Amino acid sequence: MSSFCASGRRRKTQTVQQAPKMMSQAAMQAEKAIGHGGEATTAQDVTNPGNSAEYADPSGEKMKALAWMGKNKVEMIECPKPKVMEPRDVIVKVTGSTVCGSDLHLLHGTVVELQKGDILGHEFCGVVDEVGSQVTKFKKGQRVVASFQIACGDCFYCKQKLSSQCEKTNDNTIENAMYGGRTAGMFGYSHFTGGFAGGQAEYTRVPYGDVNLLPLPDDVPDEEGLFLSDVLCTSWHAVVDTGVKKDDVVAIWGAGPIGQMAAEFSLLNGAKKVIMIDQNWRLDFIKKNYPHIETIDFSKLGKGESVTSKLKELVDNRGPDVSIECAAGEYAKGWAHYFEMMLGLETDTSELVNEMITSTRNFGSCGITGVYVGFTNHFNIGSLMERGIRLIGNGQAPVHKYWESLLKMIQEKQIHPSKMVTHRVSLDDLDKVYYKFEEKADGMQKVFVETKWSFPASQGSPALTRY
Repeated sequence: MSSFCASGRRRKTQTVQQAPKMMSQAAMQAEKAIGHGGEATTAQDVTNPGNSAEYADPSGEKMKALAWMGKNKVEMIECPKPKVMEPRDVIVKVTGSTVCGSDLHLLHGTVVELQKGDILGHEFCGVVDEVGSQVTKFKKGQRVVASFQIACGDCFYCKQKLSSQCEKTNDNTIENAMYGGRTAGMFGYSHFTGGFAGGQAEYTRVPYGDVNLLPLPDDVPDEEGLFLSDVLCTSWHAVVDTGVKKDDVVAIWGAGPIGQMAAEFSLLNGAKKVIMIDQNWRLDFIKKNYPHIETIDFSKLGKGESVTSKLKELVDNRGPDVSIECAAGEYAKGWAHYFEMMLGLETDTSELVNEMITSTRNFGSCGITGVYVGFTNHFNIGSLMERGIRLIGNGQAPVHKYWESLLKMIQEKQIHPSKMVTHRVSLDDLDKVYYKFEEKADGMQKVFVETKWSFPASQGSPALTRY
């Protein structure tokens, strides 16, 4: 999952969000009326253990969690600890989580089928606290990281380790009708993806625990292992799925954590040059921490210049071989998309995708990793067709396909995930952190969220900031 918010568009974006919010609630009511498809083999719509006694641990133990309470509103709540509901469940005591740019789509209500009180968070690691009777791979006290998607392990897609497209963990009818197929269930990402409580909490229930947890060895601290849940797999998938190879020039839209790691992985895959497009202090962060990456500040282009013309100029007047969009479709730049999104005539803007297509050399490849949830207008299909551009929807990365090899890369010091972390924060302050993250205040890029269960900070981790 990936997203990026350009601060210059903030006021416009907030105005646009009312129509998607109305659509979100309408979709939720429609789903309730129609009913689920019935294909899921694990309980659906268990987004908060406090919603029913059958979800709550019988001990009565309470926990803190971050919950969505309405458009642009999240709160820290107290609710029951989740219980083992199914034989293959694992209850994880969360020792680290984070906030992703795609969480902002939830905050804004642009992802459909959110319900007040839903516990958010799709990236977390921790310690096994309880296991169901059929769990064989894990025992209490073991350190683990969870995949952001929930896979069954034995369906058509899971057998190919394409876990993000699992056929048995999400039977949402609206998604099936809207997309022509379903994706896997996901932690903390609305009822549209199955309705599972997320990991921005002190405990999380993990269905099919044997499948969806990876052991963390002692030489990989939480501050690095956590990111196997999403960021590392998403970035790696964007690079290999779009086809970056030796001597390619790669352009990346969005200088957030996904963009940063996609740049690193492009170079590891043999790219001779990476150019990153963004603006303001985000590019300053890149220049400081990734001096080998070239940058384009789209907000400072001269009269008559565009991102496309600048990329052509930088790359033999042809453009990059491969382009990857690590931003998102929520943020309108021009007034046409602004009004169309406000009126509910589209859910996503095509501006960055069009820019990527026109910038890329003929017969080059373009990958979309930023989150797009619905439909777009004014798409430049002519350029795509006439110039032989390969446009690839990278989709939600299949974490299970990559996380073991990426873990080895961390152990061998080929990659350093903690490099993208700018802040260490407390779960107690997470509602405030969401708003700081949205504003990109204090140079906030990626955060490590500690809980009362967290281990002492690893060497090099940012000092704890309280809000």
